[in-house]
Amino acid sequence: MPPLQVQWAPQPGPQTEAICADWCPEIIYGGAAGGGKSDYLLGDFLQDVPTYGQAWRGVIFRRTYPELEELLARAHEIYPPSGATWHEQKKTWTWPSGANLKMRYLESDLDALRYQGHSYSWVGWDELTQWPTAYAYKYLTSRLRSAFKVKTKRIRGAANPGGPGHAWVKDRFVDPAPQGLQPIIDQDTGLERMFIPAKLRDNTILVANDPEYAQRLKGVGSKTLVDALLAGDWSVIEGAFFDCWSAARHVLRPFEIPEHWARFRSADWGSAKPFSVGWWAVATDEMQVFNALGDRVTIPRGAMVRYREWYGASAPNVGLKMTAYQVALGIKDREKDDQVTTGVIDPAAFSENGGPSIAETMTRESIFWLQADNARVGTRGAMGGWDQMRGRLIGDGDGNPMLFVFSTCVDTIRTLPLMQHDPSKPEDLQSDLEDHAVDEIRYACMSRPYARQSVQKIASAMTAYRKPASASNSWMSS
Repeated sequence: MPPLQVQWAPQPGPQTEAICADWCPEIIYGGAAGGGKSDYLLGDFLQDVPTYGQAWRGVIFRRTYPELEELLARAHEIYPPSGATWHEQKKTWTWPSGANLKMRYLESDLDALRYQGHSYSWVGWDELTQWPTAYAYKYLTSRLRSAFKVKTKRIRGAANPGGPGHAWVKDRFVDPAPQGLQPIIDQDTGLERMFIPAKLRDNTILVANDPEYAQRLKGVGSKTLVDALLAGDWSVIEGAFFDCWSAARHVLRPFEIPEHWARFRSADWGSAKPFSVGWWAVATDEMQVFNALGDRVTIPRGAMVRYREWYGASAPNVGLKMTAYQVALGIKDREKDDQVTTGVIDPAAFSENGGPSIAETMTRESIFWLQADNARVGTRGAMGGWDQMRGRLIGDGDGNPMLFVFSTCVDTIRTLPLMQHDPSKPEDLQSDLEDHAVDEIRYACMSRPYARQSVQKIASAMTAYRKPASASNSWMSS
């Protein structure tokens, strides 16, 4: 067999560090734009082509076929000098050693099931944050197996901050070790995984050949987007659905809720997915309190304060699979010293499928519900739930929000900023995200419709202006 003629080589720095870390079963590489992520994935597979021969079998995914075409174009530059042959119909590279790499796109979670029974010694994910959930990623992890003695079986991913999967990728790889280059031990499997950050400056070839690239990145959009692309900042979210959310404005230090403030609860049901229950107090008078930063803020009359939550999740976007009876007992226990008598819940909780509904089951434990208004987007002049929620977050004419959250409501604070616009319906929220807490907050907002005072005055004036002439004259002369 002729020797392998590999012309591609990793660049010094994090790209080389990532490729040399073949001992680590799971790595995500990236951060900033221009960090050489696609090259890293293609090169990481290539390095073991001569080592394992026919035992070296891989698959690499992009979310959609147009995105896959970009990766294919780069593979056609890197792989042929190594002796690889491309088979268009099978979308597979093969090498004289018997190694092969499939290039695939995987749009939905269910697409992952097509790989049941497959075996791979290497699995790659390009732009991992484009997958809204971790389902496909984790399912394909079960396909990482080999009948041969392959010591360095591994999963490799590359990603920029942002995108629909930002939350779960950040939670799995970045949050445990934000600076990266530190192995993280999985509590369930005992296996290691690691985040290796890459900046634009690490791609010396790109910087040398296109020195103005960084300057162009600064003009691509908002400061949030620039920070994400240029600095690889995982703490910022571009394209947030609730861009009016601010921890400084909306998150409060817990305080004793006045007894005369009305209280109620809201809920979004879930079993395999998380359920979310929130408890609310409605301010009947203005009050001065402190935000999470220690600054004094005003709670206006009529504002809603989320003072407690129960988020039923075992992991991001994974439910506890509790029964309605168990959840009812949990709510009852949390309300034993409270004054809550009713609430609003997802209309689906009233569905009867050959037995008592979820809402009816909870009623037997004296947990009573009204059916929530499930309108997401406004129609024919009526405000939808997202408009109601956004209106309360923006607040009154004095700059005070009309919706607040205690700092103890950690899952609301975690998930609300991560919500994204639906690409096919921008006025709606992308529904395959971890949206359970925000759905439940939407139900709460729809149960107490809110409009800014100035808007109410204009609406009243316009209603009077449209009255018959006699009434209109009296209005104008008043």
